[in-house]
Amino acid sequence: MKAIGLYEYLPIKDSNSLLEEEVATPKATGRDILVEIKAVSVNPVDTKQRMANKEREASLRILGYDASGIVKEVGEDCLLFNVGDEVYYAGDVTRQGSNADYQLVDEQLVAKKPESFTYSQAAAMPLTSITAWESLYDRMKITEEDAGKSILIIGGAGGVGSIAIQLAARSRLEVIATASRQETIDWCHVMGAHHVINHSQPVHAQLREIGYEHVDYILCLADTNEHWDAMADSIKAQGTICAIVENKKPIDMTKIRAKSVTFCWEFMFTRSMFQTEDQSEQHRMLTKMAAMFDQGELKHTMTNTLSPINVNTLKEAHRILEDGRMIGKLVIENERNQ
Repeated sequence: MKAIGLYEYLPIKDSNSLLEEEVATPKATGRDILVEIKAVSVNPVDTKQRMANKEREASLRILGYDASGIVKEVGEDCLLFNVGDEVYYAGDVTRQGSNADYQLVDEQLVAKKPESFTYSQAAAMPLTSITAWESLYDRMKITEEDAGKSILIIGGAGGVGSIAIQLAARSRLEVIATASRQETIDWCHVMGAHHVINHSQPVHAQLREIGYEHVDYILCLADTNEHWDAMADSIKAQGTICAIVENKKPIDMTKIRAKSVTFCWEFMFTRSMFQTEDQSEQHRMLTKMAAMFDQGELKHTMTNTLSPINVNTLKEAHRILEDGRMIGKLVIENERNQ
């Protein structure tokens, strides 16, 4: 099968940053399913993984953490899927990725794709949807009893922010998103934000201007260090902050100590990386969100497509993501599958 990956961890402009090769097609065993890839999405985690190591790989490492396709084989222990099922998933960062003709993935991380979505629309959603869902409901423990509380989503126009806004609004929270350009401001409103403020200007002062002395929840989807002081000032006493971007220098936790604020991290690959007993929660999340997409309660966030899936389009996608101006999600689709 064809696969795109790397041996060395290099800047995208390097000719060897991503390479296309023929590799053996894997076989499904245990709870793995073999998926024929129809479309993939490219996320910031792809670009980070491309630069994550200094060691040279002995064999091609395949990236890619969002995909949709058709089940071609099932392992002997599979319970959830049959050959021919149309699925979507984000996979496991510790295993070979989706930038290939076929991929093995644990069925507990997979769900049937929304029936109303194309493969491309479906491929746009798993990683960001799981990240947003886990942030709101697993990490910050938001329930229906929290309706009417306020949440500040820093970086609202990106892939995770776009679905987090929708989920938070659906949970009847008062949603304040941040954006700094007119097109990203407009996008956040379309996604359902009640207010949009500019994260490049003093955040707490802007919150006060729109009637919020403090907020109950903060979901930080941008540079955690850069926004830490603003979050510490803006969070309500006994509130909760969740962040997804790793800190590059120590965080001064004393700034939130007196408020008894809860701080938590969200990493979408935790369940698969550590083989937690509740890995199947990601199957459940994606299944529930597929129903929401089909019922029109949530909408896809795909805004850009490239084709076909090859080394050149993947390099272009990485360049676009690293530019830092992406709104919504970027998908690469196979021309022969459309």
